Amino acid sequence: MATPPVQGRPFASGLPATADSLVLQHEVEQLLYLEARLLDDWNLNAWLRLYTPDARYVVPTTDLPEGDPRCDLVFIDDNHDRMEARVARLQSRHAYREYPWSRTRHFIANVMVTAVAGDEIDATAAVAVWRFRAGESASYVGRYDVRLRRVDGRLRLCDKRAILDHEALSDHGALSIIL
Repeated sequence: MATPPVQGRPFASGLPATADSLVLQHEVEQLLYLEARLLDDWNLNAWLRLYTPDARYVVPTTDLPEGDPRCDLVFIDDNHDRMEARVARLQSRHAYREYPWSRTRHFIANVMVTAVAGDEIDATAAVAVWRFRAGESASYVGRYDVRLRRVDGRLRLCDKRAILDHEALSDHGALSIIL
């Protein structure tokens, strides 16, 4: 018997275990691990190159995790141009909350490919990010819902939704790092 939906979400089931699906699972995991490493190393230009030109990066509010940026308030709703601007600002002295840069550590787990349609792959993963700055630490826990696309034979992110499990960000006060 399948597990019932949680908070209105359909149950995410993985692909049947075939040689092809296992290779795809490995590719997706490696891309997500690479993204985490690039963010932890503050190699933001390389991180940006993991995304397609039509990419979207969304972080919904904690009280409405399924919120639609077209009609609901969200913490972050970036297209590729806004992602480029975010990277430029974070690499400058103008991002005072991140100058000098925070140290971060991204942990990715429970990666599951949930759908494949042509060159696009949907996946989900659990994520925990620790941020260390000025003698303090903060954790961000949640999940990624991502869509990847094969471009010139390589997987690239074309949609990333970072859904936080927190009830509020009051202890953190801001979301100045890239999840």
